[in-house]
Amino acid sequence: MHYTLHQLQIFLQIVEKRSITKASEALFLTQPAVSIQLKKFQDQFPIPLTEVIGRQLYVTDFGDEIANVAQRILEEVQVIDYKTNQYQGKLAGKLKLSIVSTGKYVMPYFLSGFLNEHTGVEFSMDVTNKKTVIQDLEQNKVDFALVSVLPDHLDLDTLPLMKNELYLVGSSDREKNRKGKKELIFSEEPLLYREQGSATRNAMENFIQGKNLLANKKIELTSNEALKQAVIAGIGYSIMPMIGIRNAVEKGEINVIPYKGLPIQTQWNLIWLKKKKLSPAAVAFKEYILENKDQITAKYFDWVVQD
Repeated sequence: MHYTLHQLQIFLQIVEKRSITKASEALFLTQPAVSIQLKKFQDQFPIPLTEVIGRQLYVTDFGDEIANVAQRILEEVQVIDYKTNQYQGKLAGKLKLSIVSTGKYVMPYFLSGFLNEHTGVEFSMDVTNKKTVIQDLEQNKVDFALVSVLPDHLDLDTLPLMKNELYLVGSSDREKNRKGKKELIFSEEPLLYREQGSATRNAMENFIQGKNLLANKKIELTSNEALKQAVIAGIGYSIMPMIGIRNAVEKGEINVIPYKGLPIQTQWNLIWLKKKKLSPAAVAFKEYILENKDQITAKYFDWVVQD
């Protein structure tokens, strides 16, 4: 056997993605390069690791067993790297986060100083909707999650970061042409919503229902950026977090519309499972946030009024 660590990494991606194309995209390699390495790896075994039926790639039972062993080998290699860093006095290990999509405007500022200081930490962050973020946390796929609304069915530790405010907004051009009372926005104008499972959508729906307002024209978009661009284009109105639209407001592309009961105020929270045993890297990150969050907020988010 003369397989390489690179071949193990490629094979694991193929097993995970069930596709050479998707594996090549994840590894930033060409499809031919991935296919060549898969063939070289396969040639070392008398039993097939994968098979193609039609246009679909399948991993054999033997391939799954080899993938499990490959995963353990690569984890042990990472331990060697971490031990080396530790003996050199460097913090090492993995740090995994899952954050709601609007959190991409927040979390990088709380990460940059830590990652620049601890270059031996291997970091990954998934940006998705709230439903998936909570699933990642429940399934122990991540160390921390960033949410603006806390789930009530999990036993969590919570570290508040900063305030989050949601406003009623529309494009400047659409507002110039709108007539009638503001209440008619909800019943007569198109309303733009995030997808099901989004905390922003839940906040918007709860506000509309709590005010007994009618929402007759609904349009759904699956990302905060798509929602912002739709508002700017004048497609309709929405209730959105200021954190994601501030630049557009300052440029005059989006108008904030004062409305009784708004803004909706929530809190950005870094959360983790109480039962989880945090790695040294995760503990160090938590301590970094505790020590520096006020300075980070003051430096980058001084326009957000904090309590």
